[in-house]
Amino acid sequence: MRFLVFFLALAGVIVSSLALHVHYSYDVQPCDINAHWDCGIVNHSRYAEIKHIPVAAIGIAGYVALGILALARRRGVVLLGALAGLGFALYLSNIEAHKLEVWCLYCVISQGIIALITLCSLAWMFMGGSRTTV
Repeated sequence: MRFLVFFLALAGVIVSSLALHVHYSYDVQPCDINAHWDCGIVNHSRYAEIKHIPVAAIGIAGYVALGILALARRRGVVLLGALAGLGFALYLSNIEAHKLEVWCLYCVISQGIIALITLCSLAWMFMGGSRTTV
């Protein structure tokens, strides 16, 4: 299970890196689909940074940490980190849905990835007693 969490975290790093690229770019983006799906609007909004740190960079750091912790077999810490990441992603999705009324494709994919990591880490946490790998 740790390798599955690691590879999902790696996918999260890739998707968050794409979102970070959008944050710093003003070119037309491949995820600029229509009035309801536009990564540029989301990643250039005032909600795209926390104290001048891009949310996508926070996502990259979080996914890297989850991947390292998974490889180190730190099930409990991975679960706590995944739950924190899922909560943050849900908060950001709420902003997209109710304040911006525009969705970022990369953000939605990241939401799915952190949800899968959370489910996997829950399963890993509660799988047989002292067993640490699958």
